[in-house]
Amino acid sequence: MSRGQFGLLVVVTFVGSIIGGALSGWWLAPSPVRAQKTNGVNAEEFLLLDTSGKARAGLGLDKNGEVGLVLTSRDGSRKLALSPDDRFAVKLSDQNGRVLWSAP
Repeated sequence: MSRGQFGLLVVVTFVGSIIGGALSGWWLAPSPVRAQKTNGVNAEEFLLLDTSGKARAGLGLDKNGEVGLVLTSRDGSRKLALSPDDRFAVKLSDQNGRVLWSAP
């Protein structure tokens, strides 16, 4: 095989592999998953965790389908809860659940 034939073989192999890869990627690729909204995120709960993995804040729905935002102190001794569906819209409680302060 001459040097010219070898060069032609390398070029044809290279171009053929590029075309084959592109066609197989186009033909065999699964269709992309589409979100409900291009700028939205859907979830039932969002949690903010500290470096040890403890939940410090949460936004979500409870078992009755009521929405709420809960913020917990660093040591876990106090919890601030905001919920438009609760009797008190804003509630500060201790770790035992005793209400320290609330507002309608």
